[in-house]
Amino acid sequence: MANSADTKDREIIMSRLIDAPRDLVWEAMTKPEHVVHWWGPNGFTNTLEKLDFRVGGEWHHVMHGPDGRDYPSRSVYTAIEKPYRIEFCTGGTYKGDPKAMFEAIWTFEAVAAQTKVTIHLLFPNAQARNMAVEKIGAIEGGNQTLARLANYVIKI
Repeated sequence: MANSADTKDREIIMSRLIDAPRDLVWEAMTKPEHVVHWWGPNGFTNTLEKLDFRVGGEWHHVMHGPDGRDYPSRSVYTAIEKPYRIEFCTGGTYKGDPKAMFEAIWTFEAVAAQTKVTIHLLFPNAQARNMAVEKIGAIEGGNQTLARLANYVIKI
């Protein structure tokens, strides 16, 4: 997922500096007993159905919204480089899958005793990206998710 002119209209990129070491942030992102406590925007809870953290492994969960609706999600891990990078495809099974809602890269950069977490989402087209921003608040939701992660890791 290169950040170039040909993908710019299909991308969302968000970052946050988290006051915790990279190994702890990595654990919070990759361990089922942690991710259920912080994943998703404010007000959401999660039911984890499966988290097979390996390339080709699947992550199935249901986000329960404050509006009372359930939002099932299915992702497949496409690349893992511990503790630097995780890639997954949501709604599809491989990079470039036309059925995918988006591809995600999460990076974890050590910055002294802190960790800079960057989320890079790539949608199949500009229309899908714009719909995610306008209809479901993807940028605000992503930033809230990063804030929840930051608040969670200081407690573990």
